[in-house]
Amino acid sequence: MLGWFRDLGRITTITRVIWRERLDTLVLPRWWPRSPPESRGAALRSTLESLGPVFVKLGQTLSTRPDLLPVDIATELAKLQDQVPPFDSAMAMAEIERELKAPISDCYASFDAEPLAAASIAQVHTATLLDGREVVVKVLRPKIENTIARDVSLMYLMARLVHRFVAIGHRLRPVEVVAEFEKTLFDELDLQREAANAATFRRHFKDSGLLYTPEVHWPLTRRRVLTIERIVGIPVSDIQALRDAKVNLEVLAQRGVEIFFTQVFRDNFFHADMHPGNIFVDPSQPDTPSYVSVDFGIVGSLTHEDREYLAHNLLAFFHRDYRRVAEMHVAIGWVPAHTRVEDFESAIRTVAEPIFEKPLDQISFGMVLLRLFQIARRYEMQIQPQLVLLQKTLLNIEGLGRELYPQLDLWTTAKPYLERWMSEQSGPRALRKKLLQEGPQYANLLPALPRLVHEHLASSERRHQELTEQLRALRGQRPRPWRRFAWILAAGSVGGLWLSVPQSLQMAFVQDWQSLFVVGLLVSIVILLTERQ
Repeated sequence: MLGWFRDLGRITTITRVIWRERLDTLVLPRWWPRSPPESRGAALRSTLESLGPVFVKLGQTLSTRPDLLPVDIATELAKLQDQVPPFDSAMAMAEIERELKAPISDCYASFDAEPLAAASIAQVHTATLLDGREVVVKVLRPKIENTIARDVSLMYLMARLVHRFVAIGHRLRPVEVVAEFEKTLFDELDLQREAANAATFRRHFKDSGLLYTPEVHWPLTRRRVLTIERIVGIPVSDIQALRDAKVNLEVLAQRGVEIFFTQVFRDNFFHADMHPGNIFVDPSQPDTPSYVSVDFGIVGSLTHEDREYLAHNLLAFFHRDYRRVAEMHVAIGWVPAHTRVEDFESAIRTVAEPIFEKPLDQISFGMVLLRLFQIARRYEMQIQPQLVLLQKTLLNIEGLGRELYPQLDLWTTAKPYLERWMSEQSGPRALRKKLLQEGPQYANLLPALPRLVHEHLASSERRHQELTEQLRALRGQRPRPWRRFAWILAAGSVGGLWLSVPQSLQMAFVQDWQSLFVVGLLVSIVILLTERQ
């Protein structure tokens, strides 16, 4: 009963905020007496900020879906900041001690009770390990799971109402969006998962000079507590500080693109939350600067078919081979097999040609993907969540690269990675890679190969003998008189049918009827001869 009253109170709060921001005017009939807000995007952003951190994260998720939302709303939601007041430090320390099952003083040489940063899911404190290494300690907000479960449940309720009563509700697919948001949100609640993601990135880019990932301190990491190396760097959004440090911004922008395509095509494991707040720059080598990333709660990966779709379509798209783009969608199964390739090709050309009126350094890769998704959706393509994450990450990387170096030609930078990956999927290199991958399996089968061959040959010999015996038995059987009579009657019927046809029709179809008669007679003779043996 208490939970029901809490839900009712929350619904009342949501209704009051929606009324205050005049969002009701956007979904109710035009004769509704209240006037709409001056900016629907700003009103929606203000509403989400008023409703708390879970709704803020929903708005951030929606801002990455311009394929679903109008541009003005998506742009406004992108301004949402995941910054909330920190919770009490005593509660944070109690939560850490409960998870680690030890006092703070036994785990850390020093611990700063003042939070370094706070967000909707967790907050971060600085600390020093017993061996003197500097770390940050991330701890989830107390009872955050309950808050999320309650708010997500209400989101589902509102999504169903939007789907049923709002004119464009079916196109927005609100229930699907909430489900996607719920999965992402609950993945972020497991800090051990985040730690494993960080360790994976660290292994992939070890000694690469492109990307540095802080080291996880596993003995002090649990599901609700993460202890990880403290990094030092310049925030990537601080352009002036980067210039003061003499960082080569062109190289930095190109390296960001290289990191993204390496994660997607080489590693099939990409950081899917690469907004400027999670990226820093190590300026120690300004001519070849490297990135430092944090916050690994959201990652993405693609199937081989996804990557093939991405590489083939981007290359074909930038070569203006729209026929190839359309054929690839059908071949990979992204659109139904009954799709008319010519119609699909025409739709792609209509959208793509205006894009190529711009110089290459002004063409957005993310918008290219978005346009492709929008077109394909009209042809019954269902966009997968992993491709949405990819599009979001690509838009982030692209925006970051152009902010660092406005003349960045993303296509020229990305093309070698796409072509290299495609060449590795066929030819001698692909064969060698496949043999190396499956070699151990073949090595295990090789000793058993003579026995398997012998068993197969013995089985084939037995089957051959059984068939031979069955044929001999059949040949030894005397044909029944009625079967011979039936075949003679069939042959005679063909001839009789021919004689019963009027002469005019015989002359008109003489060739066809004669052929039919001859075939029937020959078949009868063969059968009769067989029956005699």
